[in-house]
Amino acid sequence: MRKILSGVLIVFLCFSGTQVASSQEFELECEAALLMEPTTGKVVFEHEAHQQFPIASITKVMTLLLAMEAIEEGRVSLEDTVVASQRASEMGGSQIFLEKGQEISFEDLLIAVAAGSANDASVAVAEHVSTSVEGFVDDMNTRANQLGMKNTEFLNPSGLPIDEKENLSTAYDVALMSRELLKYPKVHEWATVQWDTEFLGDVYLSNTNLKFLTNYPGADGLKTGWTTEAGYCISATALREDTRFLAIILKSPSPDQRLKETNQLLNYGFANYKTQNIYEQGEVIKTVEVEKGSVTEVDLKTEEKISVLLDKKQEGEITTSINVPKRIDAPIAKGEKVGVIEVLRDGTVIEKIDLTVEKEVDEAGTMQLFGRSLKELLRTVR
Repeated sequence: MRKILSGVLIVFLCFSGTQVASSQEFELECEAALLMEPTTGKVVFEHEAHQQFPIASITKVMTLLLAMEAIEEGRVSLEDTVVASQRASEMGGSQIFLEKGQEISFEDLLIAVAAGSANDASVAVAEHVSTSVEGFVDDMNTRANQLGMKNTEFLNPSGLPIDEKENLSTAYDVALMSRELLKYPKVHEWATVQWDTEFLGDVYLSNTNLKFLTNYPGADGLKTGWTTEAGYCISATALREDTRFLAIILKSPSPDQRLKETNQLLNYGFANYKTQNIYEQGEVIKTVEVEKGSVTEVDLKTEEKISVLLDKKQEGEITTSINVPKRIDAPIAKGEKVGVIEVLRDGTVIEKIDLTVEKEVDEAGTMQLFGRSLKELLRTVR
């Protein structure tokens, strides 16, 4: 049997031919803003995007992300029954009025967080995923660091102020965690629940992002926030055809102005750019021979869908050029670059994608190499 090791594509952003919009093109009263195409991670507009501000309930993007990753890893399940703690029952602000000892499914908690921004549900989620709120907050900050969120500090999973201190982040960092959360389609289902008059039997659940969801074509998430210090903020996303954009607004002066600014950014994105898929998730890009390795071949696959963001004003045929050696020598370290894909428009490179190996490849042992040599010898003398 042939042994195959899956590789993974990591996007190395090397865009050309597109320009980041100027803040003068928009009527902004918010303190910070950013527009990103989340598949590629390309930022097409930013305003004070690395300036730190309180983010209020946008915090719950990270809460949901850790929950989804825990589900993916098999540590928790949507069908789990969660028993509400005293701490969860004492939360203020937006809530589903959990009582101590009340049983609720883990999925209902996530719906309450995603749609209703429920603070009590956020605490219950944290305690179920990491056994304690404190442990969960540690996990939030660890994950933020892994995602490259260099200017973010989480104090709790809800976004509520604690002794006049608040969770802090930037428009860019919020985009990074939002982009990661968008990989889970179930979140869109929960985030677009507009209302439920009989949630848990007797709770009226209303989506805090209702105005955006019902007024912007293609809107399907993601999270609003407000405190006195944070102002009105949002991580908003919309999908039209195959193109998705993510708009971040921090510290806007009113909910109407926040909506206006969100719409301006998204309208700019959809009017000027389109996403073109290059490779589907799991697609084999190239098979490379491994010299003296524990496996004889490596399949380089896409871990995720690979796309490029194109400026609509620039026409031209899109092609790709795959540059990898015929064979590579073992050992091969995890993450080692083994080649590159060039994306070209009319022969001009507009993006480069590094091909790296997902798992390490050890050198073959003496007996393994002897067995291969013997097998090759027997094959040639037949």
